[in-house]
Amino acid sequence: MTLKGTAERWGWMSQALHWLIAVLILGLGIGGLIMGKLPKTPNYFWVYTAHKSIGISVLALAVLRLLWRLYVGAPKPIAGTPVWQERVANATHIMLYVLIFTIPLAGWLYDSARGLRTFYWFGLFEMPALVSPNETIRGIALEIHKLSFWALIGLVVLHAGAAFHHHLIQRDATLARMLPRNWFSSKS
Repeated sequence: MTLKGTAERWGWMSQALHWLIAVLILGLGIGGLIMGKLPKTPNYFWVYTAHKSIGISVLALAVLRLLWRLYVGAPKPIAGTPVWQERVANATHIMLYVLIFTIPLAGWLYDSARGLRTFYWFGLFEMPALVSPNETIRGIALEIHKLSFWALIGLVVLHAGAAFHHHLIQRDATLARMLPRNWFSSKS
């Protein structure tokens, strides 16, 4: 497997970033859903700080992934893919990127607007506040954070469903080319 990939499949860097971001977002989603139900104990604050730190990490990884994608490009569409499917896939990928950037930025904005204690990324360095304490911004940022999360869930279901449709129904290499070689037998 190559670092950059080929015209037929994603390289290992793209695959690693894709799956790492996916796993981190899954953890963030689960953590975010249970966070509000936790009693305000030291464990709550640990979970909250971990959620923020991992969210900032996803933002940084998403920047890296987008820059990498712009640098190396993407594999060409599978031969025979209808133009409408290519367009839907491209629009879905753009929206996934938009939401993957929006969610952590809105979370960071929410945290900044709350005006509570300083946030340290994994306890290592201080993250600057994006705004001064502001209840209006706090409320708007929280709603954007939550609504964007649910929109992301919907798009991820569409994205994964399309990948499995290609793999199980169309029997093409769409899913296999985002996985290490030989995970599935494929035409690539």
